[in-house]
Amino acid sequence: MRARRRRLAPRKPPEAPGSLVVLALAALPAMGPACAVERHGAPATSRLAVFAASSLTEAFRDIEALFEAAHPSVDAVFSFAGSQTLRLQIERGARADVFASADPRHTARLAEAGLVGARRVFAHNELAVIVPLDNPAEIASFRDLPRARRLVLGSEGVPAGAYAREVLARAAQSIDPAFADDVLERLVSEESSVRLVRAKVEMGEADAAIVYRSDAASGRVRRVPVPPEASVRAEYVAAVVAGAPNPEAAGAWVEFLGSEGARRALVRHGFAAPPPPP
Repeated sequence: MRARRRRLAPRKPPEAPGSLVVLALAALPAMGPACAVERHGAPATSRLAVFAASSLTEAFRDIEALFEAAHPSVDAVFSFAGSQTLRLQIERGARADVFASADPRHTARLAEAGLVGARRVFAHNELAVIVPLDNPAEIASFRDLPRARRLVLGSEGVPAGAYAREVLARAAQSIDPAFADDVLERLVSEESSVRLVRAKVEMGEADAAIVYRSDAASGRVRRVPVPPEASVRAEYVAAVVAGAPNPEAAGAWVEFLGSEGARRALVRHGFAAPPPPP
């Protein structure tokens, strides 16, 4: 007599790895895209987007460390470029919290459009001539600038470029009426930021350039001072961007730029900081 075969219940197929992930995620509370998460007991952080003139790169990196030590829940993230480029990005809707410009005219235009709030002057700068370390054009003083065969400046829309042309115009009044024209005849390149201007001299692609004094501190170039009669003072302005994703941290950053620690960092990198308010 044939034995009866035992009927077994069908096996349940194993869970696919992807379905486990879906189930695990479904069990978590819903979080918005900007929600900060605490990990291993560390405090949640909020992102602070700072759009700043390229000449502020080193100084703002130092200030970042001081600011984040005083505000451990904030993570400052920087976009460094020419002030005119950053202004255009903000006008086109870039998500920025703070705008720090090397020329007050850019923040003024944003203010007129209602795109930034109250403005704060937090630093000043001056212009200087830089030449390569080997100084092939033998430029020993500002008056020697027409000796350069290859001059580089910022474009006219870049604060450093606009200030440089003001310096040359003043020199034409105080040194020689033909001075500015003689110098500009040597212009071979116009750059979109002062850092690109300095790089041309550092790489030996220019005999001279006009940059900020703070940028002339590079150990890869020589600095030639601009005489007082031709000097121009650059004014740095910071403001909270209207509709900033993180307005509280943005206001704290702008306020912090007037702190003693921030002022020392600016001076250390070649800027002049206005005196603190009484």
